[in-house]
Amino acid sequence: MVEVLTPDICVIGGGPGGLSVAAAAAAFAVPTVLIERHKMGGDCLNAGCVPSKALLAAARRAEMIQGAGMFGVVAQGIIDFGKVHDHVHGVIAAVAPTDSAERFNALGVRVIRSTARFKNRKTVVAGETEIRARRFVIATGSKPAVPPIPGLDRGPYLTNETIFDLRERPEHLIIIGAGPIGLEMAQAFRRFGSSVTVLEAARPLAKDDPECAAVVIDRLKREGVIIRSGVNVVGVAHAGHSVTVTIEIAGAEQTITGSHLLVATGRTPSIDGLGLEAAGIRYSRAGIIVNKKLKTSNRRVYAIGDCAAGQPQFTHAANYHAGLVIRNALFRLPVRADNSAVPWVTYTDPELAQTGLTEAQARERRIRIRVARWPYHDNDRAQTERETHGHIKVIATRKGRIVGATIVGAQAGELIGIWTLAIARGLNMRALTGFVLPYPTLSELGKRVAIDFFAPNLTSPWLRRIIGWLRLFG
Repeated sequence: MVEVLTPDICVIGGGPGGLSVAAAAAAFAVPTVLIERHKMGGDCLNAGCVPSKALLAAARRAEMIQGAGMFGVVAQGIIDFGKVHDHVHGVIAAVAPTDSAERFNALGVRVIRSTARFKNRKTVVAGETEIRARRFVIATGSKPAVPPIPGLDRGPYLTNETIFDLRERPEHLIIIGAGPIGLEMAQAFRRFGSSVTVLEAARPLAKDDPECAAVVIDRLKREGVIIRSGVNVVGVAHAGHSVTVTIEIAGAEQTITGSHLLVATGRTPSIDGLGLEAAGIRYSRAGIIVNKKLKTSNRRVYAIGDCAAGQPQFTHAANYHAGLVIRNALFRLPVRADNSAVPWVTYTDPELAQTGLTEAQARERRIRIRVARWPYHDNDRAQTERETHGHIKVIATRKGRIVGATIVGAQAGELIGIWTLAIARGLNMRALTGFVLPYPTLSELGKRVAIDFFAPNLTSPWLRRIIGWLRLFG
């Protein structure tokens, strides 16, 4: 017998965005149904942010042991990759209760573990249950994009969904794709002792500021990661416990043989099987089409996070979208998704963090800008930690309004927050000079680059005359 539910909100997808909507709705005692067909927590918890950062943390410890000699500490690092695997999955297990069905049931959310499909514009079917909600929120996320390379599907290959299941260290890991996922994994496995070759058709970290991305790429190369850009992968062959990748460069073919192959060529929205046509919801290969309110062509339905076309594919972006949906759906407040100050971070060592516009983007928009930089090696805390590679780069208008910032260096992901706030609030560089920071900290980099922005004004003849005149009254 079919059970019929009539909640105020039905959320499809138990990843970060969907869970945020469900938790907020439940907090306001709004009847809510959450449908998840696979693992609660979605890709972020099970195959994305959490396991990847846990793996990177282990790799960083390995590197710290190798570099301990410069601090006068003699140590020897022996890597037990099986225990690295246990560490990664231990972190997942520690975070999982927060995202569990049991917790959300306790919050008052009805959790249904099944595949969801729209029956019509007003109804979703999940197993033996029909949900006729006043509002629906699609938060089904994304999955690895696998290119149609001849021979790829004739043998095993890794994606972010399977690489964290490895219990033995790869001897030679070949990675297709030099975006954030590809380069994070490249550095991690190189630090564990694997040989690593990265293949990229375009420029590595193509979405980031080239000047700052070059610092990351140089570090990886110095650590022994082989990065080959401007190459096309034209074939894959599996034989026994090895894999051979054929590449084409400048019209000539070459082959590379390794023990494992990781495909890290981006993400594609997870919208198959949702019955979007039956619900009158428009979509494309890029995902579900939404307006600035994140509403679909069916006014009852929102789409957020990775599955929404044209939206940033980050966990924090999905959480931001969730907040907008709650404000609009529950309180009828006007909202508008503004992704101009949504930051992103590549968690290599050094980290690469970006918010707002890059220098190239600002110039394309014909914004009259000034670029300010300050190096890590002029920061005392960076010197004490021997983390002196990198710099901060800030893009501002001629009058000092901040429109973008890129940081490449230690803890860049932590330092980018204040610049995200500055862009969101329309702050001037002067605001970053007028507060006191603890010494010695890396956060002083931000204040120092802001002060340096105004340094050219100190050479103004008029300013010097005014100061000289004021001194007469001192």
